[in-house]
Amino acid sequence: MKIKSAEFLKSCTNPSHFPGYDYPEFAFFGRSNVGKSSLLNMILGQKDLVKTGARPGVTQTINFFVVNGSRSFVDLPGFGYAKLPMSIRKKLFPMVKEYIEKRENLKLAFLLIDVRRVAGDYEQDIIELLAENNVPVVITLTKCDKLSKNQRVKHINDIQKSLGIDRDSIFLTSSETNEGKKELLMLIDEFSHSKKQSTAESSDT
Repeated sequence: MKIKSAEFLKSCTNPSHFPGYDYPEFAFFGRSNVGKSSLLNMILGQKDLVKTGARPGVTQTINFFVVNGSRSFVDLPGFGYAKLPMSIRKKLFPMVKEYIEKRENLKLAFLLIDVRRVAGDYEQDIIELLAENNVPVVITLTKCDKLSKNQRVKHINDIQKSLGIDRDSIFLTSSETNEGKKELLMLIDEFSHSKKQSTAESSDT
């Protein structure tokens, strides 16, 4: 998939304001300060289309972008930041939960994890929520340029074990070196043509 155009559409906090289009949609989840804005800008080939907050936890809206006039990229608010007030955390998770439950055109979720960190409750909660709504998820490790080859192996193994997932579900990225960009775009192209399995269909199999 080649990115020819990308534009910011709108920010929302209420599902009634979500865009009504049926473009294949791809959502990006991750804790505050995981490098989500930088990764999105890398994928889109833009410098600052997706704004980076001055401090972690600033973004508290769901941000929609239209790509090539036929795809939707969604930047979900990051939380899990230790200094983020509990009142804001309690508001953000229900908003993210409702987004996942209501977006019928959501094809694939990218769950970003800083390769130097350990996956925890936030990541487990998002994975479970996506699974309950039959949304496939790709574990996307960010900032991989910060580690040596040997360090990468150790940290990848730790994350894999903590989440109980296959190595094939993990993708390595770096917004500094463009590592992983080609692979993520190939996934987006592949899932653009997939049909989302309904909850009823999933329970019948």
